[in-house]
Amino acid sequence: MSTLAWFALVSLAVWVWLLFGQGFFWRTDQRLPSASRGHGAGPRVERDRWPRVAVVVPARDEAEVLSLSLPSLLAQDYPGVAEVILVDDGSTDGTDRLAVELAARHGGLPLTVISPGEPEPGWTGKLWALRHGMALARTRGPGFLLLTDADIAHEPDSLRLLVSAAEANGLDLVSQMARLRVESLWERLVVPAFVYFFAQLYPFRWINRPRPLATAAAGGCVLLRTETAVAADVPEAIRQAVIDDVSLARAVRRAGGRIWLGLAERVDSVRPYPGLGDLWRMVARSAYAQLRHSPPLLLGTVAGLVLVYLVPPVALFAGAVRGDGAAAWAGGAAWAVMAGTYVPMLRYYRQPLWLAPLLPLTAFLYLLMTVDSAVRHHRGVGAAWKGRTYARPEAAPDRCRDLAPGE
Repeated sequence: MSTLAWFALVSLAVWVWLLFGQGFFWRTDQRLPSASRGHGAGPRVERDRWPRVAVVVPARDEAEVLSLSLPSLLAQDYPGVAEVILVDDGSTDGTDRLAVELAARHGGLPLTVISPGEPEPGWTGKLWALRHGMALARTRGPGFLLLTDADIAHEPDSLRLLVSAAEANGLDLVSQMARLRVESLWERLVVPAFVYFFAQLYPFRWINRPRPLATAAAGGCVLLRTETAVAADVPEAIRQAVIDDVSLARAVRRAGGRIWLGLAERVDSVRPYPGLGDLWRMVARSAYAQLRHSPPLLLGTVAGLVLVYLVPPVALFAGAVRGDGAAAWAGGAAWAVMAGTYVPMLRYYRQPLWLAPLLPLTAFLYLLMTVDSAVRHHRGVGAAWKGRTYARPEAAPDRCRDLAPGE
């Protein structure tokens, strides 16, 4: 057999293993567990004993999307006591004023807006904002904290369902991956694959097992038990994390907390990514951080993407042109398995199934984004987001731990 045929056979073998051995990552049935399907690990919520909840929203220059997201939080139909704390992280577009105006216009849950100022050395901006919002919230004794991004919209029953799932199933962290916006051509090509690749890296079934094999969360929607947050020393313990959601989940797991992660049905991102450049910046800002800024991991990732996603179509077409039947057959079979595993995610995003065979093209774009992320890091740009750049993490000053509640 030719060298190309051997590579195609290896790629096919990898896809067969991914199909059955990677936690059935391609399935999209990990949805919020209901109270009626509790595992006996915690009591069901009684109507007159719903725990108090504080919704903490870090926001930096979010005026463009806040009018689509904040009213949905204020309108939560929650049977217990709940409030919203929006932490303005140095916005220059009037995010804080708009939040106050929206609360006055729409009513609903009480809103508090605070501005902690620029982050101290050793903190990322989002975690600095969460630190202050969580500190203020804890002075009011909530049983749970809902940490949600300013571009996330919630259906009116979202908070009630989250708390019910946590209480009924004895969970300390319940996280839903918000359904991202998919409207433009580039969003259709890139966004469903973003969630598909995340699930491949962190299979939801492995995370949700009684004896978990993986740990992760989705930062856009995280319901966190307050006592667990204190035990895990968050956000102080993860104050430098660029990929804060995975770091948060690991901190909670180290503290003995139980975690659940799945796809959302009642939570949606309203942030638009109309062009390839917008999506490119979104992925590239944290891709190299995901690889722990390691050149060997980067090389391994590039090689893996080439073997798993690019070899199959190349082998199919090159084999057909050269008359290499083994290469064409193995490449075509691997490509078919690949496309088949992508179909459930496309259905979840209500996208046409003809996008499934284009997954190698999308993977190639992600490869370029990852390489670009590494190049930016080594040029000193690091992970850049909304005017801030985060280089390789360094030791943070211990004095950051001494924040008084509400400071």
